[in-house]
Amino acid sequence: MKITLWVAAALLAFGNVAVAAEAGDWIVRAGAYTVNPKSDNGDVVSVDNGVGLGFNFTYMFTPNWALEVLAAAPFSHDIDLASNGVKVGETQQLPPTVSLQYHFTTNGSFHPYVGAGLNYTVFFDDKAVGPLAGSALSLDDSFGLAAQIGVDFDLSNDWLLNLDLRYIEIETDATLDGAALTTAEIDPFVAGITIGRRF
Repeated sequence: MKITLWVAAALLAFGNVAVAAEAGDWIVRAGAYTVNPKSDNGDVVSVDNGVGLGFNFTYMFTPNWALEVLAAAPFSHDIDLASNGVKVGETQQLPPTVSLQYHFTTNGSFHPYVGAGLNYTVFFDDKAVGPLAGSALSLDDSFGLAAQIGVDFDLSNDWLLNLDLRYIEIETDATLDGAALTTAEIDPFVAGITIGRRF
């Protein structure tokens, strides 16, 4: 609720600012991201939501075409039994994603865009807890496609507010004490709200 009110206040305060992207511009953004895996993403265990700090770096080849790299601080996720929701593990992951973007030409302060690219998710610091404490839990890394929609809103000539929604294909094989446990098709929606600056 507080974030929504802050966004609304920013839009009202800076609604008359309009800045067009130019070839050669860099845009650097940082803010909050939430990773929301699809429901029932595993037959035996499932991976829960995670929230963390994210960064992205965009280079404008032209006023319309750009390349973006998404990076983040590690996201932490709980791992639950699919049958009853009991927590049995924890993991952390990093989801670096590279996307080719198309930025639509507009005359106002809103600058929408779409993108598509590739994601490589690294899982690490896997831990078994609760009923599985003492066992060795491991999640494999994942490689998949990613798609996004987003919008930049000009706050000034250099500063902007960004809202971003992504879908990422993430699938990981979980093993317990070296034995195959399950394949989790996480396939999350990743939503972000960031503050950016053009250079």
